[in-house]
Amino acid sequence: MFSLGEADLAHFLLGLGLLLCFANLLGYFAERLAIPRVIGEVCGGLFLGPTFLGFFYPHAFHWLYLGFPGEDKLFGLIYQLGLIMLMFTSGLKFQAKFKKDDGKIGIAIIIGSTIIPFIMGWLATYIFDPTQFLGPENNIIALKIVIAISIAVTSIPVISKILSDLGIMHSRFARVVVGIAGVHDIILWVALSIASGIVSAHQGINTGVILKSLTVTSAFLLGCLFVVPWILKRINSKRANFLFRASFVGYFLFIMVMLSDIASYLRIDVMFGALLAGIATKLTLPEGLFKRMEASVNEISFAFFIPLYFSIVGLELNLAKNFNVGFFVLYLLFATLVQSLVVYFTCRFIKIDKLTSANFAAAMNARGGPGIVLSTVAFSLGIINQNFFAILVMLALLTSWMAGSWLRFILKKGKRLMPGDEDLTIIKPQEEVVLFSDKAC
Repeated sequence: MFSLGEADLAHFLLGLGLLLCFANLLGYFAERLAIPRVIGEVCGGLFLGPTFLGFFYPHAFHWLYLGFPGEDKLFGLIYQLGLIMLMFTSGLKFQAKFKKDDGKIGIAIIIGSTIIPFIMGWLATYIFDPTQFLGPENNIIALKIVIAISIAVTSIPVISKILSDLGIMHSRFARVVVGIAGVHDIILWVALSIASGIVSAHQGINTGVILKSLTVTSAFLLGCLFVVPWILKRINSKRANFLFRASFVGYFLFIMVMLSDIASYLRIDVMFGALLAGIATKLTLPEGLFKRMEASVNEISFAFFIPLYFSIVGLELNLAKNFNVGFFVLYLLFATLVQSLVVYFTCRFIKIDKLTSANFAAAMNARGGPGIVLSTVAFSLGIINQNFFAILVMLALLTSWMAGSWLRFILKKGKRLMPGDEDLTIIKPQEEVVLFSDKAC
């Protein structure tokens, strides 16, 4: 009943193996070239997808990834699992506490970089014709929400990876940026969940539908941030909690699946449930146990599920046909200028020096993983079409590259990121794993 023929299984594993291979290899080479790994992982899918292989060798592409009935659904399942794991691991990076001075900076930037760019994105839809990017659902309000989010969104996973690769994850600047990005993404995911609820309601656009979606989404958010951690703290250590005792990693993955499922039943996006499950886990576990759990989840997620997710995103893109280069350049300039200028002048307004303000402006412009998640979720919901899907993915990739390049340039020049980081010691993660020594050979 649940079996897959041996020939079809072998066919699927071949395509999956090639995707995993190209995603990890190109991700590795991207890092060596000081480019965010996610760009290389997406390029792995671009190489094997309709952009390259499908363009020059269409029969090879169709044989490899559409070779038997249902193969596309198998890749779709891997794609969704990778996205769920990405959102869960993003939630695990949530920063719940700020120091007093950092909190003031964080609140100011969160307010400025969320509200103003969101409004600017919404108003931009009156300058160009957004209907050219409508998806099958033909829902203009949901489309405008997605456009507004794309201008305001910031990436937790990518900016965290950039800061870690630069060896400054322990800096005051990194702590503030990651904390801001975490709160930032929750706010914007609430907006995306409202768009998802509007589309799922199939009742047209009216105030009642929007208010209902906002109420349900807010209640779910508050429940996951306060009620779920409170319950879990009281049942985790109970002797009768055999699932936690059997596998505490499996236990929290179960929580992730259940919260994602509940989000779906409430007509909130499934991925929002996975994100909140990660945050609830962070708020539940003591630091030592949390680090063990996070390390275990990250090991399998960033080696298998997440690279496959990003490579399948590349597999879905067809830049040879469905990509408006001219509009993308204008959209990239608009999104970059709006977010960067808003953050810069917000920092200047609260008396932060020019260099620190520029550093925050660059870091908050990195859209990375959440930008790609926004595009894939909106595309799967039928809110946007293939052309705008490609534009949002490329926007996420290039803004992440720009942010990493700026911060690397600042460090190379020996300048500080913000006050308190003047004598910062660079602590880079181990870059290579030595498997064999000369003597062993």
